[in-house]
Amino acid sequence: MRKEAYFAGGCFWGLEAKFQCVAGVLETQVGYSGGTTKDPTYRQVCQDTTGHAETVKVVFDTDVVSFQQLLELFFSFHDPTTCCSQGLDFGSQYRSVVFYSTQEEKETIEQVIAFLEVSGVFDRPVVTQLLMLEDFYPAEEYHQSYYRKHGVSVC
Repeated sequence: MRKEAYFAGGCFWGLEAKFQCVAGVLETQVGYSGGTTKDPTYRQVCQDTTGHAETVKVVFDTDVVSFQQLLELFFSFHDPTTCCSQGLDFGSQYRSVVFYSTQEEKETIEQVIAFLEVSGVFDRPVVTQLLMLEDFYPAEEYHQSYYRKHGVSVC
């Protein structure tokens, strides 16, 4: 079955590229979620006034990869223990968020985070936000599959 998941964790270019390497991921799209501004532009989001996070929409085949497996990969793709920064990127648009659409998804996210907290994988608490998906606004075309367009491979 075809489903969608939405993740934010730093610059969406790198996060998208990593998800594009995952078997069962059918397509990706970068955009903005979690804020209040309708149809924001990249410039607006970078001014850190829209409330949006740089987000990756992941369309996947549940016969190949599960939502839980994508979550586990997401937490390995970025540092979920830092608030509003990843590497050299700073601002609330770079915060760690998993957007959910159903109660079942929310519970799965909570279970994965609870496991990570007791597993010792991270030295600090996981600060990833769990937010109900309300809107996803696709980013400008030049942001889509940015790494692929520029010959950067992370697979």
